[in-house]
Amino acid sequence: MDKKKKVAIIGSVGLPANYGGFETMVNYLTIEKNEIIDFTVFCQATPKNKQLKTYNGCKLKYLPFKANGGQSIIYDITAIILSWFKYDAILILGTPGCVILPFLNFFKKTKTIVNFGGLEWKRNKWGRFIQWYLKFTEKTAISSATVVVADNQYFCNYIKKTYNKESFLIEYGGDHTTLQKKNKELLKKYPFLNDKYDVSISRAQVDNNLHVVIEAYIKLPTRNLVLVSNYDKFEYGRELKVKYSHYPNIYLQDAVYNLKEVDTIRSNADVYIHSHTYCGTAPSLVEAMHLNLPIIAFNMPTNHNTTEEKALYFSTVDELFNIVNNLNSIEEFELSKSMKEIALRRYTWSRISNLYASHF
Repeated sequence: MDKKKKVAIIGSVGLPANYGGFETMVNYLTIEKNEIIDFTVFCQATPKNKQLKTYNGCKLKYLPFKANGGQSIIYDITAIILSWFKYDAILILGTPGCVILPFLNFFKKTKTIVNFGGLEWKRNKWGRFIQWYLKFTEKTAISSATVVVADNQYFCNYIKKTYNKESFLIEYGGDHTTLQKKNKELLKKYPFLNDKYDVSISRAQVDNNLHVVIEAYIKLPTRNLVLVSNYDKFEYGRELKVKYSHYPNIYLQDAVYNLKEVDTIRSNADVYIHSHTYCGTAPSLVEAMHLNLPIIAFNMPTNHNTTEEKALYFSTVDELFNIVNNLNSIEEFELSKSMKEIALRRYTWSRISNLYASHF
């Protein structure tokens, strides 16, 4: 019997998984492949009494830093240094800690698979220095990594054009979602479930265009919108609540992290609005596709790639208004059927795990 390859996974919050793209991917990758790969997953600072030694059959290693915010760079760099001489391969999720790779490569060529993570430096939530640093680490990561992974063909094209380097397309799975029926408890907790509604889920960041979606639905008073977001985390989100909370057909629902509850909200919607700009193959989008939802997506190349040009697309308030206003049940059915077919063909965790495992 062949000896198991030892692989370290760096850059996620860790396991057990919280709601998030990288975390969900790590969860299902380790579930699918722990029998053939010896995984070690690095985890962020966690109280001693909550630390686990193993999860999903893989080892957990805790560091005294947070995986997000100002400590994230130290978190990633520390994990990379600790792993460099111990593992057959290292999977690095995101590029901020990859500034250390050229230095370590000087001592030993360790196989590194870097998930590029997207054009994070373009987001306007960052100041100039952070944008510069993210762009610098993107270049460093792509030039230093053994294998570069991107979650959208648009990013693969960008990497080839900008850095003349080939990358591998590996998206996200969405088949962990399940269709859920309404129940009395959730009808009480989320009163909008009693009515017909359309749904959209995203972080409350300007580049996710929540204001565009809301403004379109203000012009559609007979159609309800449920917009799930972490409003209180961002000034933009807090401003949206102040400005739009009084509209009777607009439900600004605070973030829901219980998967069964999120699935209930999505499962019972008529349409899913995906308004993200800088995401690649956004987890929330492929999850909605798995739940048979017709998709109306923001007009970006990434979203066209994910939905294979078969969704409906908008760039402005008026375009979204016109699309929704003219939708009929036959068109919604055909859209949902197309989205589900793509999801089952491309966005399953077994397929995604096989693709990652092929590079270790």
